Amino acid sequence: MRIGEVAQRSGVSVRALRYYEEQGLLTPGRGPGGQREYTEDAVTRVHILQQLYAAGLSSRRIAELLPCIETDTTTEHQRAMLAAEHARIKRQIDHLTTVLGRLEKIVEAAADRPA
Repeated sequence: MRIGEVAQRSGVSVRALRYYEEQGLLTPGRGPGGQREYTEDAVTRVHILQQLYAAGLSSRRIAELLPCIETDTTTEHQRAMLAAEHARIKRQIDHLTTVLGRLEKIVEAAADRPA
């Protein structure tokens, strides 16, 4: 499939897809005219990339961890990176959970005292 279709189906821009390619995160084939050609798996891969970016991982870190996803195997270094990222995200979740609890109390108090 062409780059525009991948962009549409994955919900990202063509520019983002080109960036992923530049970073080595997405590798399309090339058609006879040199145009990018993607497999069906590209859409799934883009969704994975988007999730990892949303979790705060950098392109470099994602590139280091992609082999784990592709092969279901890890090196000691990759396991350490995965553990570090897991701990970082867990801290973010804990912090956001605390903030959410505070906001809920504010909302409840505000509901009891309408203007």
